[in-house]
Amino acid sequence: MASHRRPKQPSRARVSVFTMTAAAAVALTAQAAHADPQTSKKSVKEKVDKLYEDAEAATEKYNGAKEKQAKLSKEVENLQDSVARGQEDLNRMRDELGSVATAQYRNGGIDPSVQLFLSSDPDDYLDKASAMDQLSTKQASALKKIQAKQRLLAQQRKEASGKLKDLSETRTELGRKKKEIQAKLSQAQGLLNSMTAKEKAKLAAQQKKAENKSSQQADMSDVKAGSGRAAAALAAAKTKIGSPYVWGATGPSSFDCSGLTSWAYQQAGVSLPRTSQAQANAGTRISSQSQLKPGDLVLFYGDLHHIGLYAGNGQVLHAPKPGANVRFEAMGNMPFQFGVRV
Repeated sequence: MASHRRPKQPSRARVSVFTMTAAAAVALTAQAAHADPQTSKKSVKEKVDKLYEDAEAATEKYNGAKEKQAKLSKEVENLQDSVARGQEDLNRMRDELGSVATAQYRNGGIDPSVQLFLSSDPDDYLDKASAMDQLSTKQASALKKIQAKQRLLAQQRKEASGKLKDLSETRTELGRKKKEIQAKLSQAQGLLNSMTAKEKAKLAAQQKKAENKSSQQADMSDVKAGSGRAAAALAAAKTKIGSPYVWGATGPSSFDCSGLTSWAYQQAGVSLPRTSQAQANAGTRISSQSQLKPGDLVLFYGDLHHIGLYAGNGQVLHAPKPGANVRFEAMGNMPFQFGVRV
C-alpha cells in the first residue's frame, strides 16, 4: 500500500534563515541599484581617459614612424637618382673604351708594337710609339675609372636596397600603429555611448567649466616669456584655442599635442622635430617647474608622450586628447617631467 505521509514542514529556525537570506539579497540588490550608476559613470570616465592616454602615446609613435618614412623615402629617391646618373656615366665610359678597342682591332691582327717596329720611317716609328704609350695610359686610366664607378654603383644599390627594406618595415609599423590608435578610440567611443544622455551632458558641462576656469587663470599671467621666439610661439598657439585634437594632425585647423607645439614654433621661425620625445631635446632642459617661462615646452608622463606650451601662472596651453579642443589647463592635472627652453 502506498504511503500517505504528510511532507515534513520546515522548522522555525530554517524559515528564519531563509527569510534573513532573502531579505539580505533584496537589500544588496537595492543597494547595488543605487550604487551602480555612480560607480559605472566614474569607471567609464576613468577607462575612457586611460584609452585616450594610450591612444595619444601610440599617436606619438605613429608620428615618429611617419617622419622616418618621409626621411627614408627622400633618401631612397636620392640614391636611386644617383644610381641612374651613375649608370649613364658608366655606359658612356664603356662606349668610349669600346671605340678605342674597335679602332685598334681595325689596324689588323699584328701587334701594334710590331707594326711600328716594321715601319720604314724611324721618325714616324718614334712618333707613333709615343702616341701608343699615351693611348695605353688613357686606356688604363679609363679602366680604373670604370672599375671605381662600378664599385660605387654596387655600394649605392646595396644602400638603396637596405633603405627600401627599412621603408617597407616602417610602412608596416605605421599600419599597426594606425590600427592600434583606431581600436583604442573606438573602445573609448563605445564606452561613452554606454552613458545616458544625462550623464553625457553632465560630463560635457564639467569639461566646459574646467576649460573656462583654466582660460581665465592663464590669461591673468603677465610673466615675461623665455625668449622672443617663445613669446611668438605662445601667441600663435593662443590663436588656435578651440581647435579640435586630431591624432596625427599638424594644423592649421586641427592638431595633436606635438603637432600644436611644432606648428606654433614654426610661426616663430623655428623648426622643431615632429614628436614630443624628439622635441624634448630641442633646447635647454628646465628641471624645475618654478623656473619655467611662458612659451617653454613642457613634457608630461614618464615616456614623454605629451607636450604643450607653458602659459604662465601654472597653466599649460596644449592639445589635450581625442575628443577635446586646444585649451589652457592646470599643470597639476598631468605628471610634469621637465621643460625645454628653445
